[in-house]
Amino acid sequence: MGKENLKGEIKGALDNGILQGALTRFANDYLGSRARAYEGRDFEALRQEIADRKSASAKRMLELAQQFKKNAEARGAKVFIAKNAEEAKKYILDVALANNVKMVIKSKSMASEEIHLNKYLEANGITAAETDLGEWIIQLAGQRPSHMVMPAIHLTRDQVADIFSKEINERLTNDIPRLVKVARKELREKFLSAGMGISGANAAVAETGTIAIVTNEGNARLTTTLPPVHVALVGMEKLVEKLSDVNAILECLPRSATGQQLTSYVTMITGPTPANLPDGTIGTKEMHIVLMDNGRTTMKDDPVFSNALQCIRCASCLNVCPVFQLLGGHVYGDVYTGGIGTILTAFFNEFDTAGELQNLCIGCGRCKQVCPGKVDIPGLIQELRNRYVAKKGMPAGQKLLLNSVLPNRKLFHSLLKVGSKAQKPFVSDRKIRHLPLFLAGFTEGRSLPSLADKPFRDQLGTLPKPKKVKAKVGFFGGCLVDFVYPNLGKSAAKILKHMDMELVYPLEQACCGVPAGHLGANDAFANMAKQNIAAFEKAGVDHIVTVCPTCTNALLNEYVKLLANDPQWAQRAKDFAAKVEDFSHFVATRTDNGKTLGLKVKGTDTVTYHDSCHLKRGLNVFDEPRALIQEAGLNLKEMQWSDRCCGFGGSYTVQYPEISQPILDAKLADIQQTGANIVAMDCPGCLMQIDGGLDKKGCHAKAKHTVELIAERLPD
Repeated sequence: MGKENLKGEIKGALDNGILQGALTRFANDYLGSRARAYEGRDFEALRQEIADRKSASAKRMLELAQQFKKNAEARGAKVFIAKNAEEAKKYILDVALANNVKMVIKSKSMASEEIHLNKYLEANGITAAETDLGEWIIQLAGQRPSHMVMPAIHLTRDQVADIFSKEINERLTNDIPRLVKVARKELREKFLSAGMGISGANAAVAETGTIAIVTNEGNARLTTTLPPVHVALVGMEKLVEKLSDVNAILECLPRSATGQQLTSYVTMITGPTPANLPDGTIGTKEMHIVLMDNGRTTMKDDPVFSNALQCIRCASCLNVCPVFQLLGGHVYGDVYTGGIGTILTAFFNEFDTAGELQNLCIGCGRCKQVCPGKVDIPGLIQELRNRYVAKKGMPAGQKLLLNSVLPNRKLFHSLLKVGSKAQKPFVSDRKIRHLPLFLAGFTEGRSLPSLADKPFRDQLGTLPKPKKVKAKVGFFGGCLVDFVYPNLGKSAAKILKHMDMELVYPLEQACCGVPAGHLGANDAFANMAKQNIAAFEKAGVDHIVTVCPTCTNALLNEYVKLLANDPQWAQRAKDFAAKVEDFSHFVATRTDNGKTLGLKVKGTDTVTYHDSCHLKRGLNVFDEPRALIQEAGLNLKEMQWSDRCCGFGGSYTVQYPEISQPILDAKLADIQQTGANIVAMDCPGCLMQIDGGLDKKGCHAKAKHTVELIAERLPD
């Protein structure tokens, strides 16, 4: 999908009030339901078990396929291993034609959606009727599923009533019991007259030749038992070695998918069973199982993307994704939706189709946190981006910025000085609230901070210093602290002084490189990593801190991975990372959560705290800043979903401002509901986003970095 087409799809989704209402209601209810469903269960242990067993099975995919075939056929089933979609479709068609089937009924199967089976069968004169209620609704509406588990989540009951009314040629109201009754009547006739049932499977057990199917409506049982022929279309990633491997999947699937403790129906099928034959007699059902590759073995052989085979298709990643909650699934343009859908599309359908879609990921990491298969969706999206850029290249302007401007602090500094002068006609009270012409969109919905009159690097001579130096602490400023928020660096120096530590700022340091890395320019990212490592080695510091969790995560984790195969830099990156720490964590763990700092209580401010995505989910830091805030005598009042993304996402806010803005609006609403007069955070990017949003809306609450709140309560 091209960028212009994608932008059009995004606009259509954002303009759809019905879609917005449905997705928002579900997203808000889901978090509570999921939390209650997992009460008394050890989610981390369960998902580790799923990850271990699915990973082990994926490595033996071809071997398990043969074992499954042998054991299923020993029970009377016929197993066909299809290399691709065409083979799978042809086999199913041949089975239907051989049995003179005119109509098939289907229970929910994403694999069949993946190969567009319905369209293929209908082109060959066979009617395919969906029997999952959601799938049936969208089939009648002529649409695609918008969600892997709840395919019709984007439709209201009024719209469903209209669809059903057309189907039965009778005006229906939105009375749900009445609509369900209509569905039962219409579908029951299809169950009784169909010559073949097609199902999917949630697991295929190699040691027994069993398929396991999880549903809430019972339609899969009717699909697999009533017609005389049953075909199960199963992606090969569903193979597991043992029957006991299914336990953890059954524990997590309903809880993660819909927030239910237990699904309504779990069906295990091992070989064909007796069935009513067309002539009225009872005979043995004909059972076929199609194990479909269609890109799965390619994914298995990929050392990075094999991780995606641990997915159990619960779609919890979609349910918590701030972008999916706004856009729904149709924007993704293919069968599989959301972040995991983009990854699956690249392997199961077409790599280029996933090309532009990967940019929709804002990188908040919430999906990774809830995934029961421990799939690193943000990491895989990033790798997809790297490969796309390697294949397609990068725009010339972007390449110049990332390779020549960002690493060159002198050049970058000079350009920002020009920008600092050019911005003056638009600056008021250190804010830019309106920009002219094509730049106007940047200040729509939020103000921007002005560039600092004097960068942090030019204020080093004024920083407070301790009388006795216990340790030299290297300070990595990052672009925003250096050129927009130098006060954060000055606050850090003040706090360190009270810890008898000296802030050291190596002038040779560059951008952390994350903007380059996240755009797929890994060479530029690696060059900036090396420049920063060398700069801090030369400074000879004892510790390295930053007040930006995105920078911290890069310095601490990403540099090590990025340079792992570089013999000259791999160990240096590890040694460097061993010194890196988030600033709030550094202070809290060395001052007994601020108690030894001697903080002075001033005022009776109420503070609510925003958990920055990279700080909480990337660095696992969330208690420390709260402890410091409370030690400073501030009244901490938690907001709803404090770890929900603010919509910044670095360049995302420029690339997709139309998505960034409504995510910010939701965050601002959560802040305002607390009544707090300060919202604290530990990320300059979040600070820019939230402060700008509060200013634009004229809210009384002020946004502050934790380092500012602490420094304000220390004597000079």
